[in-house]
Amino acid sequence: QVQLVESGGGLVQAGGSLRLSCAASVSISGINVMSWYRQAPGKQRELVATITSGGRTNSADSVKGRFTISRDNAKRSVYLQMNTLKPEDTAVYYCYAIYETWAYWGQGTQVTVSS
Repeated sequence: QVQLVESGGGLVQAGGSLRLSCAASVSISGINVMSWYRQAPGKQRELVATITSGGRTNSADSVKGRFTISRDNAKRSVYLQMNTLKPEDTAVYYCYAIYETWAYWGQGTQVTVSS
């Protein structure tokens, strides 16, 4: 079983930055894909960004150029650097991983962007 623990959320003004962290309870070097999702009130959960074990990244059009996903295998962590935040980025952000065919979610961290 894998535990994913997010941190780094909070309240920030529009135009500001936050860095989210996701710490895993196991080595992530063997986890091919790790992702960040978000869910705003009344909306479906959506994929924000993904990173593979080889470092290949992909992100949603809505955050391209503003958010950057990265991983540090030595620290068993994945990060989401969020710049130029907008009120529409307000959501609970979740870390996601597939490990040995099982899918795991973190508990989420709240990001609130004020206008």
